[in-house]
Amino acid sequence: MKKIVIIGGGISGLATAWLLRAKALAAGKELQITLLEKEEQSGGKIKSIKADGYTCEWGPNGFLDSKPQTLDLCRALGVESNLHRSNDNARKRFIFSGGELHQLPDGAPTFLTSRLISWPGKLRLALEPTPFIASAPAGVDETLADFGRRRLGGEALDKLIAPMVSGIFAGDPETMSLESCFPRIAELEREYGGLIRAMIMLGKKKKKDIAAGKVVSSAAGPGGVLTSFREGIQYLSDALAASLGEIVKTGITVTVVQREAGGAYQITCSDGTLYEADQVIMASPAFAAAEMLAQLDNGISAALRQIPYASMTVVCFGYRREQIKRSLDGFGYLIPKKEGRSTLGTLWDSSMFENRAAGNKVLLRSMMGGACFPEYVNLSDDEVVARVRQDLQMTMGIDTAPEFVRVFRHPQAIPQYTVGHGARLQKLADLLKAHPGLILTGNSYRGIGLNDCVAAAERAADEALQSV
Repeated sequence: MKKIVIIGGGISGLATAWLLRAKALAAGKELQITLLEKEEQSGGKIKSIKADGYTCEWGPNGFLDSKPQTLDLCRALGVESNLHRSNDNARKRFIFSGGELHQLPDGAPTFLTSRLISWPGKLRLALEPTPFIASAPAGVDETLADFGRRRLGGEALDKLIAPMVSGIFAGDPETMSLESCFPRIAELEREYGGLIRAMIMLGKKKKKDIAAGKVVSSAAGPGGVLTSFREGIQYLSDALAASLGEIVKTGITVTVVQREAGGAYQITCSDGTLYEADQVIMASPAFAAAEMLAQLDNGISAALRQIPYASMTVVCFGYRREQIKRSLDGFGYLIPKKEGRSTLGTLWDSSMFENRAAGNKVLLRSMMGGACFPEYVNLSDDEVVARVRQDLQMTMGIDTAPEFVRVFRHPQAIPQYTVGHGARLQKLADLLKAHPGLILTGNSYRGIGLNDCVAAAERAADEALQSV
């Protein structure tokens, strides 16, 4: 019987183990699967913390239902009936600029009337589909900032692209790779010669497909409804762990992964325990995998260390509804770096998912740090709370103290797909050829969202099964 050890019990490792077991059973293949997780509880950064009538997400708060990966997993796992989709409030998103919150335009009429972008900025955006805008430089791994300035102008970069990058990746657009972060946008420009032209052409195609009875997604890319569980997103990782049972072994720290002369892998743990495996699936963050694989292949370890991570501090504030004067009809807001605030933005969690706060209460979740402000993760709790309160007063007019506060720190929160990321992935793929049965998965490589992790888990499971 083939032995497969999965290292890392976050959503990537749990999904890989579950899918691998299910695929092996369907194929009539017997495997001995073991998942090793260093923490006492599996789930990684997925934690739903319940206290004083509030449900705070320690990390991600859900996934978009426009992609099939996580929905398919929920269906196969038998938890689809427990899914909880966000309400229509989540469709309204805001940018704080010039001392006020501006709702992001959802079409040409609202774009023209919005005060978020100045008229000179709007005119610059209107030039995007014209021949006056330079084409993408051939063979260049372009930064998001360079792409934004080239196609849309500096104002759109500052007020639209940069906040989006900080909201998704906690990243700096001056260093992030367009091709690695948003490959679909790069593809649209290559195929249609511009984004507006692509949206027009895809919009026409969408109308034809709808008329033909086909199901289609948004012309602008994947949309969808933010989806979680009533108990919080941890319900998914808990369900996976419960289904896997004794396969999951927590409280075990792997220190070294080596390969014996006979070809089998040997996994050494900090307590001296040894595991042998025919295949090893690394589902831990790149920096952790680099340490474990250093003795096996220094080249792989060096390439993994080149994937940087951004820190993040998540701050949950709970209020009585009457303490907040403004409407909370929306997803929340992002803040451009040039506004000089301490937070990257604030999500109105209890507006998206009403059960995140009991009764007449409100839960707000603010983000601090990221690649542009790495030092913020070292601020004291008092300083963090003071800065968040200052920003909430400026952005939302909240001048009273919250009745509930939680501060969560993530020193290495989100992998950064900086320029050269694609080349690093290719180098890793080449180096891995010398180590059959060694597989890398997780959000360090080709997508940081929950859907991306589940999709990567499926690819890892398929690859592992091919060699059985």
